[in-house]
Amino acid sequence: MTNRRQFLRLATGALALPSFGRGVEPASPSLGFSLYGMKSLPLDVALRTCAGIGYSHVELALNAGYPTEPKVFNNAARKAAVDRLESLKLGLPCLMLNISLTADDQAHVAALAQIAEAGQMAHDMAPAAPPLLETVLGGKPATWEPQKAGMTARLRDWATAAEKAKIQIAVKAHVASAVNSPARLLWLIDQVKSPAIVVAYDYSHFELQAIDMEESMAALLPRTKFIHVKDSAGEAGKFQFLLPGQGRTDYRKYFALLRRFRYLGPVCVEVSSQIFKQPSYDPVAAAKSSYAALSQAMNA
Repeated sequence: MTNRRQFLRLATGALALPSFGRGVEPASPSLGFSLYGMKSLPLDVALRTCAGIGYSHVELALNAGYPTEPKVFNNAARKAAVDRLESLKLGLPCLMLNISLTADDQAHVAALAQIAEAGQMAHDMAPAAPPLLETVLGGKPATWEPQKAGMTARLRDWATAAEKAKIQIAVKAHVASAVNSPARLLWLIDQVKSPAIVVAYDYSHFELQAIDMEESMAALLPRTKFIHVKDSAGEAGKFQFLLPGQGRTDYRKYFALLRRFRYLGPVCVEVSSQIFKQPSYDPVAAAKSSYAALSQAMNA
């Protein structure tokens, strides 16, 4: 078992860098697609689709009902996926798992077991540089004050589980969750002070609250190891998530700021369930339009 001192060395070394499947740190952010938005496609089809469009990496979803849910994604399937990722030159910087710091005690125990399972998958898929585990945090904005102490205690449990599994958990603020702002996210992480807990940045949740893009990046990018990107419309009380390029986000400014802040990690399209649960949703079309909008802005 890895002790805390050993984990600190790992977290500042191999674990601090996402696995891009190329053995070197990228010179600029890479565009990827989260397979959270391709639940209806067989895994092999989803991987070939993303590579064919031009994406450099993918995020696998470990949530219930997905083909990469740990209980159904067995060793043979994992090995086949690793081989396919390698042949397609796709990186795997992150695994998605939706767990909550505000769920009941039974769900919290289950979440700790899920973190252990995710850690095993991370090492099975990329033992030299295990992917991050990314999640939101649960709760409601109005419950932050009465719940923040309990959330802190549970995040410490998550950190301990992640350290034992030798992975890092990238936690994300959400407009509709108790942790909905950069300030709340940093406060929570600072209470735990574990190298196993890092930031997943998603500006769409801040844009809905009229939080300045540059200010949010200045606060969070120094601790960010993974970025989700999508568009939005509306405001905090009533909102709709959109595909990149379909809303108001200025992506030329976005990528210019990433360059200014020297962020070199993955930028991964996340299709919201608000979109992919619509009967007319086409995952391939969504991936293509998102890539076109983002690659054009990044190149510009």
